[in-house]
Amino acid sequence: MYNLLKGKKGIIFGALDENSIAWKTAERVHEEGGSFVLTNAPIAMRMGTINQLAEKTGAQIIPADATNLADLENLVEQAMQILGGKLDFVLHSIGMSVNVRKGNHYTAENYDFTQKGWDVSALSFHKVMQVLYQKDAMNEWGSIVALTYMAAQRVFPDYNDMADNKAYLESVARSFGYFFGKEKKVRVNTISQSPTPTTAGQGVKGFDGFITYAEKMSPLGNATALDCANYTVSLFSDLTKRVTLQNLYNDGGFSNMGVSQEVIDFFNS
Repeated sequence: MYNLLKGKKGIIFGALDENSIAWKTAERVHEEGGSFVLTNAPIAMRMGTINQLAEKTGAQIIPADATNLADLENLVEQAMQILGGKLDFVLHSIGMSVNVRKGNHYTAENYDFTQKGWDVSALSFHKVMQVLYQKDAMNEWGSIVALTYMAAQRVFPDYNDMADNKAYLESVARSFGYFFGKEKKVRVNTISQSPTPTTAGQGVKGFDGFITYAEKMSPLGNATALDCANYTVSLFSDLTKRVTLQNLYNDGGFSNMGVSQEVIDFFNS
């Protein structure tokens, strides 16, 4: 451990269970000397084991619906009270598609479901940053990170409307990141992670195929949840003070590949 986050304070959204990237990130932030509050939607908290993580890391839990501005305002105010001041980092690790859960094909969406998934997965990022911005809750040189996926740029048929949500999320990061950087010296970035077997990821049809294909395509293989946690820690640290408005790929090189020899060999066999 390097004490990269010693004295830094923040909020981590979305830790559900030990498979969650947010869970791994919380563990690593704790190991690097950072302190934080944990938050998730009340329904998600009933499904997961977040209390174990809170006990392990000495963090308090503040339930909040990330689509609800009143909940977010309460969360930010309480977090600053608990942690004793402004925040240095925030992780947005939230994603959900009702269409995916219900098995609706992309060409036959239920638009009420679409709107709900967009609100949870993408618009919530704008809401989180708007509350942080309006409450002047971030310290200068603070860092805000959201998790995304390659389907925001390229077609993965079964990723469904989550691809649209991730594209919107990445745009919000750039647009809001401009104002946060210009006016408050705060960094905003997204990490485009390899397909990772989290609870949310495994809900996507054909997800095992995604993972296998990406593993064969990527020169370094798929990045794990722990790899993503480590990358996030680097973005929360002072070592990346002028990295902002970026969509950063943590995917073993997948995003720059056309085809790999392993894939060619598979189809020629």
